[in-house]
Amino acid sequence: MTKKIPWLVILTGVVTGLAALVLTKAGNPGNMGFCIACFLRDISGGVGLHTAAKVQYIRPEIIGLVLGACIMALVRGEFTGRAGSTPALRFVIGAFVMVGALAFLGCPLRMVLRLGGGDLTAIAGLLGFIVGILVGVLFLKKGFSLGRAYKVKKSEGFVLPAIMIFLLVLLLIKPAFLYFSETGPGSMHAALPIALIAGLVVGALAQRSRLCMAGGIRDTVLFKDFHLLTGFLAIFVTVLIGNLILGQFNPTNAVQPVAHHDYVWSFLGMALAGWGSILLGGCPLRQLILAGEGNGDSAVTILGMIVGAAFAHNFGLAGNADAMTDGVFTAGGVAPAGRIAVVLGLVVLAVISIANLYRGGKQK
Repeated sequence: MTKKIPWLVILTGVVTGLAALVLTKAGNPGNMGFCIACFLRDISGGVGLHTAAKVQYIRPEIIGLVLGACIMALVRGEFTGRAGSTPALRFVIGAFVMVGALAFLGCPLRMVLRLGGGDLTAIAGLLGFIVGILVGVLFLKKGFSLGRAYKVKKSEGFVLPAIMIFLLVLLLIKPAFLYFSETGPGSMHAALPIALIAGLVVGALAQRSRLCMAGGIRDTVLFKDFHLLTGFLAIFVTVLIGNLILGQFNPTNAVQPVAHHDYVWSFLGMALAGWGSILLGGCPLRQLILAGEGNGDSAVTILGMIVGAAFAHNFGLAGNADAMTDGVFTAGGVAPAGRIAVVLGLVVLAVISIANLYRGGKQK
């Protein structure tokens, strides 16, 4: 029997890739048209949770992703309040996924965008991401579970969408207590309408297609199901072709936009992000979409990521980008504190993975 071509997932991947290209042209940093980790980090700084002056801005793309998914779920009758699947553990895992992603300097989605722009330094992150997913899959096969979510009142499901609407209002009125970067990645952004519309469109399509960076590799390994993986590949191909047409493809491991050459810690950081994403049931993008559909556990996970970003920048855990100034190269990378945090995260995930193994309906 011939398998159906997953056109909706492919379409979502193509639109996501096109949106990333447009957002980069409209002002977002290079190879960062869409980055869930980077944008949650910027929001964390924008509301004052961290003091890294170069990465502070309320990103409309994140607001659009959640609200687009919410609107689509409501229209299709798929919005359901549900929660109760070990929220505290999800908060912790979400925080460590963010620590790992910021060590690498990008979430799984930005990893694909970096590769599509010719950033060869991102290969280490891709390999680490795959290894992390394989470790997570191993525990899934052994019976890992964070338990089931239960149906709750719809008001629970509207928490994160309501927070996003509040953030949008703040972004529009710009009260004095918000922070806006004047230099660095946080100061580079597309105009609000363009960024918001891009988020809304991608969020709506991702809700329909269930697009997930980690899920594509997980399903390929577990079930030989390439359905979600096609979306992953569609993003890469779209961005690659777009960058070639626009003359932005730069295949080198030399200084790339907001990237570094600390390959070992890029590998381990994304291994942490990949493993955590499998335990959570989806990558950071998927968590935003699930939260938009009414999943309170995913909302808690996103809050954990925002807090994780604050910790990463307040305590010097995030990676630093390489720089070339007046012909002088300055190496970036992950500082000792960040390396300790990544190792600690891997240990914590190992403990959580082992502690939540079930056999025959009973916890081991």
